[in-house]
Amino acid sequence: MSLPPHFLDELRDRVTVSSVIGRKLKLERKGREFLSLCPFHNDSKPSLSIVDDKGFYHCFACGAHGDVFKFLMENDGLKFMEAVEQVAALAGLEVPKESPEEQQRAERRRSLQEVVDLACRWYERQLHTSAGEPGLRYLRERGLSEETLKSFRLGWAPDDRKALQRAMKAEGVETDVLVEAGLVKRYEEGERAGETVDYMRGRVLFPITDRRGRVIAFGGRVLGDGQPKYLNSPDTPLFHKGRILYGLAQAREPAHKSGELLVAEGYMDVIALAQAGFPAVAPLGTALTEDQIAELWRITPEPSLCFDGDTAGQRAARRACDRALPLLKPGHSLRLVTLPEGQDPDDLIKREGKKAVRDLIATAIGLADFLWASELTASPTNTPERRAAFFKRMRDLVREVADQTVQLTYRDHMEARIEAVRRPQGRDQGRNQGWGKSHGGQQRGRAGDRIRGGRWAPPPPPEPVGSRTARARVGAVLPRRQQQVILATFVHHPGLLDELGEVLATLALDDPFLDKLRRQILEINADDPGLDAEGLRDHLMSSGYSDTVDGLLSDDALHHAGFARKGASHTDARQGLAELLGRFAGPLLREQLFDAQQEYGQTFSDASWQRMLSLQSTLQAITSASALEDAN
Repeated sequence: MSLPPHFLDELRDRVTVSSVIGRKLKLERKGREFLSLCPFHNDSKPSLSIVDDKGFYHCFACGAHGDVFKFLMENDGLKFMEAVEQVAALAGLEVPKESPEEQQRAERRRSLQEVVDLACRWYERQLHTSAGEPGLRYLRERGLSEETLKSFRLGWAPDDRKALQRAMKAEGVETDVLVEAGLVKRYEEGERAGETVDYMRGRVLFPITDRRGRVIAFGGRVLGDGQPKYLNSPDTPLFHKGRILYGLAQAREPAHKSGELLVAEGYMDVIALAQAGFPAVAPLGTALTEDQIAELWRITPEPSLCFDGDTAGQRAARRACDRALPLLKPGHSLRLVTLPEGQDPDDLIKREGKKAVRDLIATAIGLADFLWASELTASPTNTPERRAAFFKRMRDLVREVADQTVQLTYRDHMEARIEAVRRPQGRDQGRNQGWGKSHGGQQRGRAGDRIRGGRWAPPPPPEPVGSRTARARVGAVLPRRQQQVILATFVHHPGLLDELGEVLATLALDDPFLDKLRRQILEINADDPGLDAEGLRDHLMSSGYSDTVDGLLSDDALHHAGFARKGASHTDARQGLAELLGRFAGPLLREQLFDAQQEYGQTFSDASWQRMLSLQSTLQAITSASALEDAN
């Protein structure tokens, strides 16, 4: 019995190889892959590698290789159809009965895909004709290279109602086939009933492909003031927009290698990010669907949503998170990157370069943190009743998580945050019941709130990062030799200032000479970023720091800190410095982050939101480096 190829593809998409093998064997995660003892030979150490996003397993010892069906056939002794039925049961699908009609439909889909690809090649050629000159000019003004045009197979649909139909007729393709493929529209009623027109006209075209790179539909952008600005092909036997992600075929391999995948809002965002080296995809004019989220997780367990910072972008991000919440499973979630308001990824890259995107990605927050912040902004929390309503909303969200393991961890996480809001550590200790008197005739509540003259007032703003009070608290516990090591590492490896310079700005060193040197290093880097070690040292020496620098970099000062020396690798320097900074600056930064979250919950201001993101980014820089050290 033969089966429709699209059905087998759907089974492979829905049921991962690891989920089937994991029912038989113990799996060990290694990065984005899994390892297991190979069942096909006498294996003494794990040599079977399972790669879900490519849909295969491979044994490096005996050479066993195959997909989910082959594993069941060779491991369980099943016949092919038996293996298909077992996988279909796991996917919740029925195996289609073989019939002449099904065979005919499968053949029809293959035929339609060939027609759509033929149209794509014609559209590509039109872009480089005189008729397509406006489209080509637009794409080049957007900064796209010829290589990018070819990679994404961009094209042009002439502003002619019958241009495609004439071209396809010359190739022997009937109009009815073009209608079925979504390339031509036929009016069904009214004065124009029966008339056919090309679906895409006068538009730059963005071919939409399946995950294997086969063209199945098009998106089109009109130039000028025409409406709609963007138009997608209609749903066809090949194309269902709620299941497809634009740019997936181009993003799969680089995302697999880097473990990083961005989800943007539009075609040009995806293309601009890809050209800059960031694998990206986008939904097709709608909020992310459950099918699209599952598709993202086949590539990377934590894709990052990179939506606009305006209200519409944040609404889209929230809708995506709401849809993802019931689907969460251990290790799989979403991260959220918020773009500056009024900018999209293309704008950001053009104005500030790739590093701005990289820095922005570093500020990504987890789904749980985003939901917390999103609900805080939904309505005020400045009365006990409103705070109670906020707590209820958070608990209701937790109950939407279907996976019990993840739901339990979410519950613990949210309850800890709720308790921290109700009774922050170090505030009002001993006042656990009701409202209590405070100094100055004020009353204080569980969240550190104050009542003045019978009216509620928010707590005073926390000390900003880098303030004298905040930095002094760190310097007081940082011994002089460790201060020297920190500065020496930055002098020998100034490239670390890009990533960890903000942490250096939070420190106040108790030795006045070292603290002055710390400030000078930051000022030099701000005025002349990108200096190498020799350039930074020359700047310091010319500023009169010769004795200080010589003592700082001496072998005696760095005797027990090899990572701080000039000859240390960038990786060793980064890991050693992050561990040292995290030990002393980490607790203060975490306290300040908590205060920033509290402040944002009361004011909802852009300044408090940006401060919260800045603190998260700084902490992430420390913890990421420490995590890398632990992994090695």
